[in-house]
Amino acid sequence: MNAILLMLMGLGAMALGYFVYSKFICEKIFKVDPNFRTPAHEMQDGVDYVPTNKYILWGHHFTSVAGAAPIIGPAIAVIWGWVPAFLWVVFGTIFFAGVHDAGAIWASSRNKAKSIGALTGDIVGNRARSIFMIVIFLVLLMVNAVFAVVIANQLISFPSATVPVWGAIIVALIIGQLIYRKLIGLLMVTIIGVVALYAMIYAGPMFPLALPESVMGLSDRQGWIILLFVYAAIASLLPVWALLQPRDYINGIQLFIGLGLLYAAVIFASPDIVAPAFNTDVPEGTPSLIPLLFVTIACGAISGFHGLVASGTTSKQLDKEPDVRFVGYFGAIGEGSLALAAIIAATAGFATLADWQAIYHSFGQGGVGAFIRGGANILQDGIGLDAVLAQTLLTVMVVLFAGTTMDTGLRLQRYIFQEWGSIYNVGWMQKAAPATLLAVGSCLLLAFGAGGDGSGGMMIWPLFGTTNQLLAGLTLLVITVMLVKLGRPMWYTLAPLIFLLTMTTLGLLIQLKSFYDKGDWFLFTLDIIILVAAILVILESGSTLNKQIKANKTAKNTA
Repeated sequence: MNAILLMLMGLGAMALGYFVYSKFICEKIFKVDPNFRTPAHEMQDGVDYVPTNKYILWGHHFTSVAGAAPIIGPAIAVIWGWVPAFLWVVFGTIFFAGVHDAGAIWASSRNKAKSIGALTGDIVGNRARSIFMIVIFLVLLMVNAVFAVVIANQLISFPSATVPVWGAIIVALIIGQLIYRKLIGLLMVTIIGVVALYAMIYAGPMFPLALPESVMGLSDRQGWIILLFVYAAIASLLPVWALLQPRDYINGIQLFIGLGLLYAAVIFASPDIVAPAFNTDVPEGTPSLIPLLFVTIACGAISGFHGLVASGTTSKQLDKEPDVRFVGYFGAIGEGSLALAAIIAATAGFATLADWQAIYHSFGQGGVGAFIRGGANILQDGIGLDAVLAQTLLTVMVVLFAGTTMDTGLRLQRYIFQEWGSIYNVGWMQKAAPATLLAVGSCLLLAFGAGGDGSGGMMIWPLFGTTNQLLAGLTLLVITVMLVKLGRPMWYTLAPLIFLLTMTTLGLLIQLKSFYDKGDWFLFTLDIIILVAAILVILESGSTLNKQIKANKTAKNTA
């Protein structure tokens, strides 16, 4: 099959989802109100609560939720064949991710921009909230610790990406001042930012920069990880308009240009997909397609991390409630298009089936490397881009998205510690600086305490997919309960919720057996904790949902 046909089918279906399905969900189910006073206006403080242009806010939301995961997951999952990965990305984006992301922003905005964890306490109950926040903390811990390793590895492998990756921070700081102080219009700011960023991408191969292999006893990977967390800590304390918003916005524009170049190269190169549609000869040790496909591809189909961003930072910047559709649902469409590009690069970016099989020789292979290698081949064949420049462009895309996710993730982790401080009346923990130090400290403790070389986060990464999808299911559960309380139709969130919780629970059970067989007692214990937490929250939420449905029927009968 030709990759052009796959691209057109995928993008066409997602466009239809946005123009038709998202309009129905936002107008008929969520009933967004243009006159509703959002928390960004009601609680404006110039730091976290800032009314924001919907295009800039879309850039923040999209790049924060994208990260490297919509590349890694699909580029691993094609080992089962490109058809299952393609179908889950397309239908997951339209009926799961878009509804989940827009719903989380809407639900949070309607409740003073509270996080999904805090909302659980208000809507379901305090016991569910306590358990939910532990799951949230684990997801953030995994994301922050692992993405730091991903970025460090890419900067070591591709030193040509160092200049554009760190230079993008300077560009974002300048853009933040230009936008906030309204010195020039948004269009001109966008042009300046994009030109500056791509000039640095072009210059990157000319000025490759790398850390020394050892400095003060630290390896280059350890050095990069520490620098990344120092940066992320500073970024998480700055006002959102100063760095977070402009960095995310310009990265969002950069991604769409990068995706445009990649999709244009697909049209001109017209590559055939060499990977099998359904792989009946998977390598030994590859787990079953069902349910593992639905937890291997999280970002790009549906991801619980999106709910954390939607209710943690995005809802605090929502200018008008109807912006929920563009920011949340279209943000999910953007990520779905990135996941689709990853599938194409990882299946059509190789000359022969044998070349593809050489990469996918065991489960877990592929990922970022397959995306960069396959995508660079398509860019080179399609639009004649130099091989090193093509690799630099794609590496910068991966690293910048992982970096913006770290920025937001660490800020969200700081919010978690502050919420715990508020819940348990620990005054000093409610302050931004101490909470940030706790967030950074917990990530570094995992990275260096468990891994020694800074890659300790990788140790619990096998549980990320299931934990993340569990979080997405629980977020849909909170939205569903809220809809029932408002007397709105619930099946548009309840159906994906049931499917997701079923697949995630099966995934946790399969992983439990795998950890037991390997004698990995740490992950075995952590898996049990997550599984028990899931069951408790599901039971608590199910009880609340059932009571509310009965209350609605009683009220209807007595009316």
